[in-house]
Amino acid sequence: MKLLLKKNVDKLGKIGSVVKVANGYGRNFLLPKGLAVPVTPGGLRQIEIEKKKDDARKREENVNLMKLANDMKDFSCTITAKANEEGKLFGSVTTQLISESLKNEGFNIEEDMIVLDEPIKQCDVYNITIAISGEIKTNIKLWVVKENEKGGAEVENAAEAEK
Repeated sequence: MKLLLKKNVDKLGKIGSVVKVANGYGRNFLLPKGLAVPVTPGGLRQIEIEKKKDDARKREENVNLMKLANDMKDFSCTITAKANEEGKLFGSVTTQLISESLKNEGFNIEEDMIVLDEPIKQCDVYNITIAISGEIKTNIKLWVVKENEKGGAEVENAAEAEK
């Protein structure tokens, strides 16, 4: 059975592709889920319209992601954590903590967008890569500072280091 794909289907094809599939797969899965239509002139026109809409949506999304990357370019974030006298953390700073901190600052960054080579287990300043999409990446500065006994943060020379 030959069908025209209305949506991208993993391991089968992209929007607008004409694919040959088993009758049962086409009748019982692709057609009922709206993933494909029979190959007809009307179906081809409909797919072209959907392709144009999808391309416009992707361009707009890409512009928004580039704006987000540009806004985050020189951003720095501070996370306080419990640590010993040498600055070694009791635990580690995870992508979840970084994501929550960025969300509190107004950036909608998910955990899987944050690239950490290894867990952060020391008070220090880190350059963190944020993979906003496949090809759009940006870096932020992350300050991990020791939390003092009073619940505040002990920022040793941090104000001077930023100047």
